[in-house]
Amino acid sequence: MASSRPLAAARSTSLRESDAPLEGAAGWEALEWTKIETFTRSFSVGNLDCLLEAEQIVAEGQGVVLVNTDEAGILLVTNFRLFFLQEGTREIIPLGTIPLAMIEKFSKIVAKPPSATRQVDKAPPRRLLQVIGKDMRIIVFGFRPRTKQRRTIFDALLRCTRLPRLWDLYAFSGPFKFTNTKPMVRLLDEYFRLLGKGPCRASMDTIEDGSFTLSNDLWRISGVNSNYAMCPTYPFALIVPRSISDEELLQASSFRAKCRLPVVSWCHPVTGAVLARSSQPLVGLMMNMRSNTDEKLVAALCTQLAGSRDTRRKLYIADARPRKNAIANGAMGGGSESSSNYFQSEIVFFGIDNIHAMRESFARLRDYLDTYGAASSDGTSSFLRHGGWSWGGGNLSSMSASVSTLGDTGWLIHVQTVLAGSAWIAARVALESASVLVHCSDGWDRTTQLISLASLMLDPYYRTFKGFQALVEKDWLAFGHPFSDRMGMPTVSGSGNMPFELSRQPSTGSFSTSPIRQPSGSTSQASSSHAQTSNNYSPIFLQWVDCVSQLLRMYPFAFEFSSAFLVDFLDSVLSCRFGNFLCNSEKERVQCGVSDACGCMWAYLADLRASEGKYHVHYNLFFDPSRDGREILPAAAALAPALWPQFHLRWACRSKDQAGELEAECRKMAKKFSEMKKGKEVAERKAKEITTTIESQSAELRKEKQLSSSAMVLAKRASKESAAMKRAVESLGCKVHFSESGGYLVDIERNPPKSMYSSSSSRREMDGSVQHDENSDLSISISVGAEDAICSNPLSRMCETLCPLHTREAGCRWPDAGCAQFGSQFVGLKANFDAFDRLSIMDSYFDS
Repeated sequence: MASSRPLAAARSTSLRESDAPLEGAAGWEALEWTKIETFTRSFSVGNLDCLLEAEQIVAEGQGVVLVNTDEAGILLVTNFRLFFLQEGTREIIPLGTIPLAMIEKFSKIVAKPPSATRQVDKAPPRRLLQVIGKDMRIIVFGFRPRTKQRRTIFDALLRCTRLPRLWDLYAFSGPFKFTNTKPMVRLLDEYFRLLGKGPCRASMDTIEDGSFTLSNDLWRISGVNSNYAMCPTYPFALIVPRSISDEELLQASSFRAKCRLPVVSWCHPVTGAVLARSSQPLVGLMMNMRSNTDEKLVAALCTQLAGSRDTRRKLYIADARPRKNAIANGAMGGGSESSSNYFQSEIVFFGIDNIHAMRESFARLRDYLDTYGAASSDGTSSFLRHGGWSWGGGNLSSMSASVSTLGDTGWLIHVQTVLAGSAWIAARVALESASVLVHCSDGWDRTTQLISLASLMLDPYYRTFKGFQALVEKDWLAFGHPFSDRMGMPTVSGSGNMPFELSRQPSTGSFSTSPIRQPSGSTSQASSSHAQTSNNYSPIFLQWVDCVSQLLRMYPFAFEFSSAFLVDFLDSVLSCRFGNFLCNSEKERVQCGVSDACGCMWAYLADLRASEGKYHVHYNLFFDPSRDGREILPAAAALAPALWPQFHLRWACRSKDQAGELEAECRKMAKKFSEMKKGKEVAERKAKEITTTIESQSAELRKEKQLSSSAMVLAKRASKESAAMKRAVESLGCKVHFSESGGYLVDIERNPPKSMYSSSSSRREMDGSVQHDENSDLSISISVGAEDAICSNPLSRMCETLCPLHTREAGCRWPDAGCAQFGSQFVGLKANFDAFDRLSIMDSYFDS
């Protein structure tokens, strides 16, 4: 199947882009089912181009109404998602389209209309299907009366969401386009970077032969957990103090819950301070149980301060729980450390609530947004809802009531608490060069939130795309955050916690204007198999991403990625479309072969960014790593979180209320500026080429002028020398006649007129001719027609007269020995006029 409609495309289109308010509060009442056009049975959904790879349609319902917006269309259930097609256009409605793994729960609701006085006026009860998502939305679908379409859709949802095995998930129905490279190799590469071994690169051969155990002066990579025997929820490789042996690690693990002993998660590259993580110590009810190896391991985190031989750094032990919760855990064998038992340590409690409190707070926030959004699941706009809970009531007390409802959710308080704890940890490491050991109960929920957020504040590498991936894969995936349990997905050992059917609502009572509103956090007469009642489901990871978005809002120049990237990233995680976040630990993912069988979310997101380059919506336009320095340490006063508009408000409010228009306009301007800049560069490059061409042509022109000038000088010189030679020859009684072709005739008056001597300036190589000398500027050849050359010949006398170097012995001492050459038939005279000037020839020869 084609995959032309990725999740990001569906997410980027807001259902409520129209600015017009909804038409009245009684939209559901005004809906006339008889006027809904029934789709023909010949409608085929098998050729939809919006289906993803290996996505197959399981069931369909026609003439369904999306109550939130009063839109009619077709509701389809596939092996991956529930999606809603608009009537006629077949366009996907984003609000009504939700991946099956993102559904927290769904239920059938029967809403009985107001009682009528006459029997003929009675209307059939409304048959509704409510779907509550893990991404802050509540959807309600209405079905035509006296049909079995709702039952068909409901049964299909039950089959596709209550999967008996992990391998029945859509993520295993590949092969897929985006394959997953080895995450264990990437974990080792991150370890190498933390230990200052950046040039080293890991491979599967490195893992198989155990040669990954590198070290520096303080820390080493241990393979003691390579077969996951020591701790099933820890990764195969751990960074531990170099002074602690593997045997001591095995002993220390027995003193910590789930055998999650203290290990290093991050190292400061300059000061040597570290962030370490573990689970709670098993000190017991009386807080009197101790472990020497555990105390030695924790003390090894207090390395010497840089530049000091005697002073060792301080250690803070940060317990994420409230103090009373830590004490209560002592009754079950847990508890917290005593500073008197751990070297140079101080215990700090952060008071972060457990997963149950976070789950309930999230449900209240979702209900608040559904109630006071522009359009809610009961089909009524909050702008038009009457009564004391609506802002449309026109009184200040109603507004205060709604604002207090947001405060009553407690979500922002929880986010602030996590942010404050993380900032405190980062400040201790950055300002005091202290090491911090963080733990909660099991060390995989609140501990992971604090450690990863503190690392994000301390290390600018984690604020890039590549570093963010390394951070998530290290602290969340490798160190065993139970994603399957927290997201309600099947596990390796069992079916896990999947969405369940809420019991059918009683058909009693009268509903005057809208379908029944049921709080998303309540489970009235619900089955006990649901995630919420099993005490495992909780939006811990979603809350952490929310905290990252708060930091991005406070420090917009410090992050390479944008808020839109976080939304798409979170959607990809919650949808379980890819295998990266399946299972509860690295060990389970290795056993299931997830990396080989499932697609890779990181490759998918990277492909989205590559489609548009650095101007893709995932890139932060304001990213400037030098602006905020290495660490970002928010002050306590700045930790005032707000709703995350791009995520919390995308289903409840119109697009203009989601604070995304300004960023979109900035992106358009930046893209236009980039195009103008590129155009300028092209123009400058062409101008430079033209300038270079002009300079080259100018140089050639100057060269031609120089050659022309030299030629004119030579011509003048030749003319002068020719005139001088002519005078010299004429002084001997000869007449010289120049022709237009450049040749000339020498007429010796003493001989008969028929004895003409022909002369030519051409260079011809023949018997009796004279070769041109390289240093001569002008050559004159005089040919004698007579066969016998005698000394009484006027030419001979001319040579003797002209040449003072001619000896009586008929020898020649002319320079270069080439001025006069005698032959049996011809006598050639080659005159070098520079030499002529150096001879002592009578000036009378050259008088005109």
